[in-house]
Amino acid sequence: MMRDTDTTAGRRRVKQLRLVVEAEDFDAALSFYRDVLGLPQQAAFEGDGDARVAILEAGSATLELSNPAQVKMIDSVEADGRPSARLRIAFEVEDSASMTTELVEAGAELIATPRETPWRSLNSRLHAPADLEITLFQELETPETRHTRPGFTRP
Repeated sequence: MMRDTDTTAGRRRVKQLRLVVEAEDFDAALSFYRDVLGLPQQAAFEGDGDARVAILEAGSATLELSNPAQVKMIDSVEADGRPSARLRIAFEVEDSASMTTELVEAGAELIATPRETPWRSLNSRLHAPADLEITLFQELETPETRHTRPGFTRP
């Protein structure tokens, strides 16, 4: 069984998580995620037939795997029980309340207003361009405090 500390030849086996999203309205999606949410553009390429891609930096990446009972519990806390999409993207931000307002003003549909969760974050949920469901979360405690609680690992 591989643990989070296991590596191959002293290196992590996966170096980057990249989520690839098809955006029907590419310009609107790019403006929303790059200019409003603030994800810096790492690279952009154009090809034949109006093919376009932009790679946006989103800080560190994690893959959160949840069983159906956990998803249902998160939906009840975060969105008043409204079921989430099978894939939902969560962005940690400095101020989830103000960022939620900015994103709604930029065209996102508000699903749930920011609310404090039992795991001490302030979460909101939105339906965003490129048909993505997103959660904005703001951690309400320091990493040092968080890592003293059961279930969290040390930094």
